[in-house]
Amino acid sequence: MIISDEQLKNLVVQSGLIQEKNAEDLMVFAKAAEISFFDAIVEKNNIPEENLGRLIAQHLQLPFITLSKTAIQEDVFHILPERISRKYKAFPFYRDDTVVKVALANPGNTELISFISQKTNLSVSPYLALEHDINNATQLYRQELQKIIDQLIGQSSLGLDTYKSLDQAPIAKIVDLLIDYAYQSKTSDIHIEPQEKYSLVRFRIDGILHDVLTLPKNYHDRIITRIKVASKLRTDEHLSAQDGKMRLKLEEEMLDIRVSIIPIADGEKTVLRLLSSKSRKFTLSDLGMNNKDLKKVQDAFHKSYGMILSTGPTGSGKSTSIYAILKIINTREKNITTIEDPVEYRLKGINQIQVNTKTNLTFAAGLRSILRQDPNVIFVGEIRDVETAGIAVNAALTGHLVLSTLHTNDAATALPRLTDMKVEPFLVSSTVNVIIAQRLIRKICDNCRISYLIPEAELSKFFSTDVINRHFLSIATQKEIRIYKGSGCKICHNTGYSGRIGIFEVLEVSPNIKKMIVEKADSDVIIKAAIEEGMTTMLDDGIEKIAEGLTTIEEVLRVTKVQS
Repeated sequence: MIISDEQLKNLVVQSGLIQEKNAEDLMVFAKAAEISFFDAIVEKNNIPEENLGRLIAQHLQLPFITLSKTAIQEDVFHILPERISRKYKAFPFYRDDTVVKVALANPGNTELISFISQKTNLSVSPYLALEHDINNATQLYRQELQKIIDQLIGQSSLGLDTYKSLDQAPIAKIVDLLIDYAYQSKTSDIHIEPQEKYSLVRFRIDGILHDVLTLPKNYHDRIITRIKVASKLRTDEHLSAQDGKMRLKLEEEMLDIRVSIIPIADGEKTVLRLLSSKSRKFTLSDLGMNNKDLKKVQDAFHKSYGMILSTGPTGSGKSTSIYAILKIINTREKNITTIEDPVEYRLKGINQIQVNTKTNLTFAAGLRSILRQDPNVIFVGEIRDVETAGIAVNAALTGHLVLSTLHTNDAATALPRLTDMKVEPFLVSSTVNVIIAQRLIRKICDNCRISYLIPEAELSKFFSTDVINRHFLSIATQKEIRIYKGSGCKICHNTGYSGRIGIFEVLEVSPNIKKMIVEKADSDVIIKAAIEEGMTTMLDDGIEKIAEGLTTIEEVLRVTKVQS
């Protein structure tokens, strides 16, 4: 950060963003968690990064720029090579006859500013920008991966057999390039799949798989062998599944990668899960939770007892939401212990246990042990069975705050699910504070977002008249409604989407809901009662995000599978 933690603390206190006592507590938390004061403010106080950036820029008497909302001249950013741009977090975005405007995470880098000035023979106007905003903008440097790999294969014209080791061959470069390219594209998983005549590489970006590359078939086995060597797996085993881990040093971080290899009809298929520590730096508001739902969740996690449940299918962001809560309540006064399967992300100051069935360290056994460790807060990765459910509910009943996840489609269904697991209804009603149901939807790319008008009649094919009037029609006579989509650009790989955001349904267990649980009411009855008490359904939250221009109709319908 361009200003010291102490300077930033004084700045946010003077501006009235944070009380002095809170600022002192944040400073202690930042030192204990070994993060910057800037990151601590964003994590704990839910203050948008952009607001903090503008405050710092104002203090430094510099202009602030958000590159994702700025038209960038195609030829300008090439003033800096990609490697320099990524390393020093700098991005030229405008140039005329007299000046080059450069976005910098550290505008105090006079050497870099001088280098750009000498290279262009123009004066340089520095702008302060957020680091992740610059990282997103560097996507514009990306060449098509297929062309880069084809060039690399073409350069090895002598053939693969002339190389004495895998490190000498272009194989090592291909694997490193694949992972680096995937990381820059915000890929969660790389799929390397053998086909009959070639090898196919696919990236899962924002939850959707995309074909990105085909390789000659004779390269496939060598690439898999290279990955096996890096993951310390058996290279002579081709007929059984293998799991491992590898690490790769990138410009931005040391990246952990989980490796899974299985034999299929045409060879061995590999999936690499990229475990980027930066991908978990989310607050609840970053995840897309509205203020009303945020208040319900905050009220729940500020209690010293009870249970917070996060529900949804696999890959709906349940663990990310729980991690965001754990980061907020993680203070030195609390003993927080988790049991997870697997532990994918390390959280400083939190004791994380890995489930290990070989040593009989199951969720239930681990949970029993945790209760003897004097915990304040317990996170159980998933309530899968009757035993775990019983212990978790009893822990919540005896003065512990318990957080966990369940696989149910909506918030209300989690209640009968617990009673199905032999937990008495009166215990469920006494312990559960709040249930968060969620899905992840793709966000419209900020760089290529455009608006268009859609007739009300067209919209009524997807949603009821009541829903349309509630979310879209501020004027009753309006017959066309303005919504948004992405036209496609280099940053979003021409998909029109970049990044993901959550749609939420937060059910607060009120006295009326408690009564219904004890009476073993059906989940549909509970949902109806919760809506009458002001609960926003996932569909409603999704439609609100369509109206705000954050996502599209297709995305909301894709993840909710509900048309009303």
